[in-house]
Amino acid sequence: MLDDFLFRAFLAGVALAIAAGPLGCFVVWRRMAYFGDAISHAALLGVALSLAFTLSPFIGVLVVAVVVAYGIARLSGRLYAVDTLLGVAAHVSLALGLVAVSKLSGVRLDLSSYLFGDILAVTRTDIVVVWAGSMITVVLLIWRWESLLTSTLNPDLAAASGINVEREQLILMMSLALLVAVAIKLVGALLITAILIIPAAAARVFSRTPEQMALVAIIIGIASVGSGLALSLYADTPSGPSIVVAAGLFFVLANTVMSFKIRSKHHARQD
Repeated sequence: MLDDFLFRAFLAGVALAIAAGPLGCFVVWRRMAYFGDAISHAALLGVALSLAFTLSPFIGVLVVAVVVAYGIARLSGRLYAVDTLLGVAAHVSLALGLVAVSKLSGVRLDLSSYLFGDILAVTRTDIVVVWAGSMITVVLLIWRWESLLTSTLNPDLAAASGINVEREQLILMMSLALLVAVAIKLVGALLITAILIIPAAAARVFSRTPEQMALVAIIIGIASVGSGLALSLYADTPSGPSIVVAAGLFFVLANTVMSFKIRSKHHARQD
């Protein structure tokens, strides 16, 4: 069954959704949406460096993503505001990546596959890498869940409880870097942030606790992968963008349901 390219794509997408769901919740809670852009843009520089030194693109992307994440975590709140650092990191790393790619002689690089992904081209090895990276991320989040949650929702309380807030932020950023490294081949650098944010944002509507939101985000992420692949198959559309479009439709549906519930409660009170 692993010989079926569509099944392989779905299997890889499920792994991504399982890790991106809870991780995306932290991105939404911390309002770190632009951080995902910064790391994903840095990924292109990692691809260029891996080709220049004949390394696996996964290794190159992971190293550059970790370095950028570490630099942002260490410098934020000291000399510059975090949004300033993210803007600098995103644009400089993307520009460096494009310059590096232009200087690679004798190497043909399909930039669109790294910018928008090609989940339908995943191999068995890719599936192993994606599942391994996703499970490491999930295990790390489960291990640090309480500390991450406290430092996210109430940093002062976390510090008073003896939690190292900067360390938890660094752990979160390293987890994001790892996910970007394993996800870039699936959905591409430009769509990774959407996969992180949209399911988590949609899940917020149906959730009353952080744990419930993380679980619902995983479910919406998996549903988006399945729906996006179906759309790609029957409408002959790009797979990565189709998955993001499906996630966007779930977001619209979630907010439509919430608006309907709010109006119903309002009318009930008036009656």
